[in-house]
Amino acid sequence: MSAPAQPRTGQRPGPETDDRARADQVTAPALSRSQDSAVQTLRRGLQLSPEFAHGLWLTLVLAVVATAGKIIVPVAVQQIIDNGLSGTGGPDLGFVTRMVGACAALLVVTMVCSYLMNLRLYRATESGLATLRRKAFRHVHDLSVLTQNSERKGALVSRVTGDVDQISTFMQWGGLLLIVSTGQLLVATALMAVYSWQLTLVVWICFLPLLFGARWLQKLLSRAYLKVRERTGDMLGVIGETVMGAAVIRAHGTEERTAQRIDTTVLATRRSQVRAQRLSMAVSPFAEIVAAVGNVAVVLVGVWLGIDGQLTAGQLVAFLFLMTLFVMPMMMATEIFNEAQNAIAGWRRVLGVLDTVPDIADPGEAGHVLPRGPVSVRFDDVTYAYPDGPVVLDAVDVRITPGTRLAVVGETGSGKTTFVKLLTRLMDPVDGRVLLDDVDLREVAFSSLRSRVVMVPQEGFLFDSSLGDNIRFARPESTDAELEAAIAELGLSDWLASLAHGLDTPVGQRGESLSAGERQLVALVRAYVADPDLLVLDEATSAVDPHTEVRIQRALDRLTRGRTSVAIAHRLSTAEAADRVLVFDQGRIVQSGTHTELVGRPGVYADLYASWVRSSA
Repeated sequence: MSAPAQPRTGQRPGPETDDRARADQVTAPALSRSQDSAVQTLRRGLQLSPEFAHGLWLTLVLAVVATAGKIIVPVAVQQIIDNGLSGTGGPDLGFVTRMVGACAALLVVTMVCSYLMNLRLYRATESGLATLRRKAFRHVHDLSVLTQNSERKGALVSRVTGDVDQISTFMQWGGLLLIVSTGQLLVATALMAVYSWQLTLVVWICFLPLLFGARWLQKLLSRAYLKVRERTGDMLGVIGETVMGAAVIRAHGTEERTAQRIDTTVLATRRSQVRAQRLSMAVSPFAEIVAAVGNVAVVLVGVWLGIDGQLTAGQLVAFLFLMTLFVMPMMMATEIFNEAQNAIAGWRRVLGVLDTVPDIADPGEAGHVLPRGPVSVRFDDVTYAYPDGPVVLDAVDVRITPGTRLAVVGETGSGKTTFVKLLTRLMDPVDGRVLLDDVDLREVAFSSLRSRVVMVPQEGFLFDSSLGDNIRFARPESTDAELEAAIAELGLSDWLASLAHGLDTPVGQRGESLSAGERQLVALVRAYVADPDLLVLDEATSAVDPHTEVRIQRALDRLTRGRTSVAIAHRLSTAEAADRVLVFDQGRIVQSGTHTELVGRPGVYADLYASWVRSSA
């Protein structure tokens, strides 16, 4: 290893705080926020989920037939009045009967087409939304830890669940209304023009102000509903934290303060919802006034045209029926705008996730696939600083030979956790390179990297399933016999035998049915089953009872045997058993050697060891 370099001017770390906390305190790379217009947002959303447009032409044909069927009644009424009841030869009951029969048959066809249209639209919508959800979830997993930490977990989940659900509501209800209402508006306008172009002009003149007002309102609604989705995400984030931290809240007696925090986010969500609804509801009274004025104008002008002989009684009655078909879409504009803006706001947030470029990219097929076997590691003049934060690793240069059991020690905030995050490529260095078998980690395919390098965190995360399912997480094909053999090889058969249901033991959500030490044992067995060539450990014995610590230490000895391993040592007993110790201080490696060498040499390690001995006495 090269001698420790002198600190670079202006790049010394700030006050010593834990580097995990530093990552939270600095500004992490935030998720993108889509700035597209409403039309651009819809277009991009449809491009991301091509299933939306699958078979769209047939769906539109069915929609046209279903919509056109709505003019059957007005036409039938006009024909019956003008030709069946007011004909030159008096009422013609046969004609009336034939018209009613034809009308009934056509209405049945309309109902069938409407049913098929709805069915096809729902299928296409659900397929498209499923694709959108899959893309969003997978992209979230591709983002770096820092980017994921830029939002509360609940708010991030809201982007790919609640926001997509809002899109679903619009596509299955508002989208259907939009298609049907647009077709109904056009068909009604065309037939009204056939009966009387003058009355049709009167209707459009009455409703033009509503259309222009709706366009202006759309911009306000777009901003309002984006705020609604953001506030909803904040609320879910706070509620999620509160549920997960219930034990801490009770332990510290902060229920009232927590309730106030929740109340604040709930009330903020309510205010944004009320404001958006107030804007959307502003259209409804105006639309009703316009509709009333339009009806009065049509009756007055229609009577005048009738007196002048330009319109029959049946045509005027049919026109009034058609005007109802015309007005209904206008009246539904409030609800359609409401759902559309909510959906567009949700789409923008989902697109914001998908537009966020992963800063830890998988080279994919172009990446190196490393052969299995003992691993060598090299940090080549590596420097790292969190975004908008101080340097936490400064010019680190070290080589780890294959098969070495390495312990990393240092005071809080010295850079230990950042070191192992770079080693496992949860982050990339700002300067320098991290090499695995002399290959830059940025050039190694994720599939190869994740199979060769496994990290066991300080708190092993378990999924709400059985013990066996959690152990075989990295190798789903493993049989129960293989899992039991792995447990035996780590010297944990007695522990497994103490569990009433063995491998079928349910671990509960986040493994809460097991103790902290048992969760750590599961994480170690899981790592053993994964069979990595490089094992990275965040001290596994820092918060367990002495008996469990003995079990864990025994399992660790067998797990690391013959493998390259790097362990963050919170207890210096881990350093005592290591082949080599790296000592970090303020982001730099200040000492390197065996425990015996370092403990007898004045310096940071000797001070840490003396302090640890005193605290353990």
